[in-house]
Amino acid sequence: MLPTAKSCIMLLPSPVYTLLLVLWLVANPVLAQKNTADEPVLPKYDSHTETKTKGVVDEIKEFSLANKREITELMVKSGNDTFRVFLCPKSFQDEMGVNFSKGDEISLTGSKVKLEDAEVILGKEVVKGNDTLLLRDDKGNPVWTWPNK
Repeated sequence: MLPTAKSCIMLLPSPVYTLLLVLWLVANPVLAQKNTADEPVLPKYDSHTETKTKGVVDEIKEFSLANKREITELMVKSGNDTFRVFLCPKSFQDEMGVNFSKGDEISLTGSKVKLEDAEVILGKEVVKGNDTLLLRDDKGNPVWTWPNK
C-alpha cells in the first residue's frame, strides 16, 4: 500500500519544531563562546612596540585570563607615570625563584600593547638587583608553558 499525501505530510516535522532545531543549532555555539568573550585575553607580544624602562614596583597582583589562568601583574612607577606590566604565570615565577615586593627597583624590557581600553606592557625581561627573569625569547614567544588547569 502506497502512502497517501496526507500521511506524507504527517511524516514531515512541523515548522515550529524545525524553527526550534535551527535556533538551537545556531545559538548553542554562540552561547558556549560567550563565557570567555566577557573575560580578558592577553594580547600578542609586538616586537615593534618594544620598550625599555626603569621603575619601582608599587603593587603586585594576579590577573585572571579568559582561560582561567593567573598571570603576575605589576604596577610600576617611573617618575610621574605608572605602568601596568604583565609578566608570566605565578608558578613559572616561583619556579625561577624571583619574587617582587613593593619598593623593588627594576629594569624591564617589554611590548606596549592595548588590553581592553588601556595600554599595558607585556614583560620580556625583568632585572631586579642581580636577578634577571627572562620571560620571552627573541621573537616574543613565552619561555614558559602554561600549567594544566
